[in-house]
Order: sequence, then C-alpha cells, then structure tokens
Amino acid sequence: MKVNILTAVSAILLLANTLYFSIPAAEAEEEKEILYWVAPMDANYRRDKPGKSPMGMDLIPFYAGAEGDGSTVMISPTIVQNLGVRTAKAELTRLWRGIDTVGYVDYDESKVSHIHLRTEGWIEQLAVQSEGERVKKGDFLFDVYSPKLVNAQEELVTAISTGNKGLIRATKERLAALGISSSQIKKLQKTKKVKQRISIYAPQDGVVSDLPVREGMFVKPSQKVMTLGDLSSVWLLAEVFERQSQWVEVGQAAEVRLSYIPGKLWQGEVEYIYPSLDPKTRTLKVRLRFDNPGERLKPNMYTNVKIYGGAKENTIVIPLEGLIRTGREERVIVSLGEGKFEARNVSAGIESGDYVEILTGIEEGDDIVTSGQFLIDSEASMRASLNRMSDTDENDMSEMTQEGEM
Repeated sequence: MKVNILTAVSAILLLANTLYFSIPAAEAEEEKEILYWVAPMDANYRRDKPGKSPMGMDLIPFYAGAEGDGSTVMISPTIVQNLGVRTAKAELTRLWRGIDTVGYVDYDESKVSHIHLRTEGWIEQLAVQSEGERVKKGDFLFDVYSPKLVNAQEELVTAISTGNKGLIRATKERLAALGISSSQIKKLQKTKKVKQRISIYAPQDGVVSDLPVREGMFVKPSQKVMTLGDLSSVWLLAEVFERQSQWVEVGQAAEVRLSYIPGKLWQGEVEYIYPSLDPKTRTLKVRLRFDNPGERLKPNMYTNVKIYGGAKENTIVIPLEGLIRTGREERVIVSLGEGKFEARNVSAGIESGDYVEILTGIEEGDDIVTSGQFLIDSEASMRASLNRMSDTDENDMSEMTQEGEM
C-alpha cells in the first residue's frame, strides 16, 4: 500500500512539473540561461544537465536572473492558458461586514407562563394530558386539594360572620396570597360555602411546553406544575463567532432562511445582544424576534441567518478565493505580466461573503491570481528554498576560502 501511494504521489508531481511548471527546453534556452537542474523532492540533488532524480522524476531547470528572494516565477503563456489562470484586480472600496451564521427558534420568553402552586397539595382532575396540547386563556387546567386553602376559606367565612371589616380584609388578602383568584374570593363571600378543591385556570393562550406532573401527585411550591408558551411571536437565537462579536449592534438588519421552506425570507433586526460568550462554543448569542402567524416558525428549528453589520470604507479588497492561508502566514500570488508571478505575504482583515480585506502587502490595482494560485505558490516556495540554499553554499565557500588564505 505504501509503495502504491508513493508511486501515485510521484506520478502526480511528475505530471505537475511536466505540464505546468517546466518551460520547454527550447524556449528556456532562448529566454533565460539555465544554471542547473534540481530534483523536485530533494533540493540537494543538482545536475548540470537534464535527467532523472533518484526517485525517477524529471529534474527541474533553475534559471539565471531570479528576482528578489526567489518568490518570483516565470511560466510560459501556453502553460498559463492551460492552467486556466484567472486574475482579479485589488480594489479600494467599501466592504460590508456581513455575518453569516446559524441559529435556532425558541419561545418568546415574554409570552411564557410557569404555573406553580403557592402551597403544597394534591393535583386532581388534571385536564391537560400531554405536552403540546393547546389551551385558551381561562380554560380549566386542574383542581388542587390543600388543607391550607381549606383553612384559609374557613377563616374568611368566620370573619364575615363576625362582621369585623379588618379581619375580613386580612383573610381575603391571605387567600389572594395563596393564589386564589378574586372571582373565587367574591364567590366565597357570597355563598359562604368552603370548597375542598380549588380550580386553577389558564392565565394565557398557548401550548403546553412542559408537563412534569400527573393526576394525583403531591406537589410543593418549589415544583413546576406546567409551562404554557404562546407562539404568536418567537425568538430566534443566532450564534456569532468571537472574532465577529464587535461587528454586531442592536437594530442591525437581519435575514433568516429555513431549509424546509425554500424561497421564504424573514426580515428582522437584532433586538438584544447577550452580555457574555458561551464558554464551550466561544460564540456570542444574539436575539431576534419575529411575529409568527400560522406558527410556521416552531421552537428548536435550525435557521440560516445573515446579519448586516455595517460597512468599512476605503479598504483594499480581493476575492476570498485568491487568499492562501498556510497556518503560519497568509499569501497571495500577484501577476506581474508577461508570464511573471510573485508570491507576496499579506495581512488579511475582515471577511464578508466572497471578499476579504487586505491590510498590508498589496496595492490598489494589483492583479491577484484567483485560480491556479496554489500550484504557482508551490513553485515559488520551492524556488525561494533553492535560492536560500544557494546563498548558504556560497557563504560557506567564501568562509572556506578566507580560512585557506589565513
């Protein structure tokens, strides 16, 4: 297996050297003087004439008159055409800070109700059987039996019989504090009949998003009985990368698309920016709010979000595909004309869509290679390495000569 892989790699490199980077011998002799021939995979292997390397690959010619530090290469026009090299001008223009990210739909927390009891008791006649059921405001949810509620009702009836207004007011306030509605208190004042079970009704329209109890359970005030969520409007929570966190501001326009509804576009704006980053994902959470007629946006749906973060004026911009990132540095290939190409180190700034800002390294109007640049960059890197090695050899020879004279 290893032999086959080496053979394949050698064949690819041989093909690349033969088709792309080797100027035909006749043209090379006419254009530039060949100094020596070098093995593609071993810069130390040099010969004075064409031949094969120890790995069986064609030797590559190295020409006189290499410019600068060896980062400039020459490729014949025929090879440039065969490579399909495309270029684009570096422009001094405006770059929009577009943030492309993902998000998910969640309940609008301003329209969510959590139902708790204010005293311990038993759930009876539970009208809601499962999560997802819809209720209307005022619908019966369940009955609760609580000895404390029974005692509080008896105290009100006793206070009414005494005619003490202060006592009546105090017992009514106690019932209200225990969660009894004003309508139920008025009915008790009128009938003077203590109810063993108190009915609980829905405080709003919505769907049951959480139902951790069942009929007959004993619950305490700390336990949640159920949660109701109104889907007439929803929140959309988007994740913004840490490096883009300074771009986003409240009020910026945003667009949302869902994969399951192709062609549909929701337009909104940033409503709130959370104050801290997620420690695991290193992203900043941003909130948008949308009206939701027909409830097409459902909680936990994933969405594609684009936030328009404003523009940066008068900056050098190139197509993103023209930027070469190696992990340690960033480069572009600049076309100098007449088949000459130069690899330049640059400093990249913000990215927006298909374009990237270049802070240093190129000027407005430079021709940036956007197709075939990786092959040219590989050749430029190899030439630079050979030049550095050649300079080292010359320095070593000079030192040896000086030592011999001494």
